[in-house]
Amino acid sequence: MQDLREKIELRMQILEQMMNRNMHIKDPETVLQFFDRLNYCWSVLNEEDKDYIHGAQFALEEQIEWNINGNTDQE
Repeated sequence: MQDLREKIELRMQILEQMMNRNMHIKDPETVLQFFDRLNYCWSVLNEEDKDYIHGAQFALEEQIEWNINGNTDQE
């Protein structure tokens, strides 16, 4: 189980880097494919990771710029 948790943590770090670079806007297909690498282990993800993935999926679907400060330029 430890190996799986380490893989999940690494993939979550990669997803965070992708989102911080707004890859979901520049290359949405790559980010979408990466979600598949996390969805297989959905049942063992903690709530924080699940929430982050849901937010990232929403940002991808809506093509919203990822901004960790909470500021948006859409006003």
